[in-house]
Amino acid sequence: MNLQISGHHLEITPAIREYATGKLGRVTRHFDHVIDVNVILSVDKLKQKAEVTVHLSGKDVFVEAIDEDLYAAIDSLADKLDRQIQKHKQKLQDHHRGQKIGHIVQD
Repeated sequence: MNLQISGHHLEITPAIREYATGKLGRVTRHFDHVIDVNVILSVDKLKQKAEVTVHLSGKDVFVEAIDEDLYAAIDSLADKLDRQIQKHKQKLQDHHRGQKIGHIVQD
């Protein structure tokens, strides 16, 4: 997994980088086919915004979260991203189940 963290109007401290890396590492536990993860953290007056774009094989997932606290925004972002990845994984698993539903039984 290639992880890139950048900040707009914000300096990315080692503590923030470590926190975001730990939270987004949860994604790879659920889904192994993650190619790239781009995180953008920004500050806009009283709003702290965290955005992530995850490049999967065959799909890009974009999630954003806004909160008053940057750490809370990262938490919310990780939860939303986790749900989106699990949803994508479930769709892939359902798609690959090409089983016949029923058989005709004769008496």
